Amino acid sequence: MKYLYALALALLCCASAGAKEATLLADDPVVEQRLIAISEELRCLVCQNESLAGSRADLAQDLRRELRGLIKQGKTDAEIKEFLVSRYGDFVLYRPPVKPTTWLLWAGPFGLMAVGVVALFVYLRRRNAAITSEVLTDEERQRVQALLQEGEK
Repeated sequence: MKYLYALALALLCCASAGAKEATLLADDPVVEQRLIAISEELRCLVCQNESLAGSRADLAQDLRRELRGLIKQGKTDAEIKEFLVSRYGDFVLYRPPVKPTTWLLWAGPFGLMAVGVVALFVYLRRRNAAITSEVLTDEERQRVQALLQEGEK
């Protein structure tokens, strides 16, 4: 039991050694709240599936620092997003605008689902037609009857 406590203490020390120090929030809590609200709608360019607010990547930290500066300059949320889109493209937005260049992005999942439903429907129709078109010969019927009678004994 004594060794178990020592092992737990050693693991705790190792885990805390790798922890990073928390980043300081902005001097103004209103700026920080606005930063979080904006960065929740933006995609981290490194992580790609994580919001800018939740990412720990160095680029994300730089972008949050840039956002703080833009907020302090008095830019609106729309101006900040427009600035980031002009620099990084629509990919930086979690909800890109619907326009001709993003139609495939917006309609693609529905198109793929429709193709899948049609393919499933065609497959089931062909399978059903193949099953109903096969008729047993007299010899096969007699064999089935023999097997059924044998199974009852």
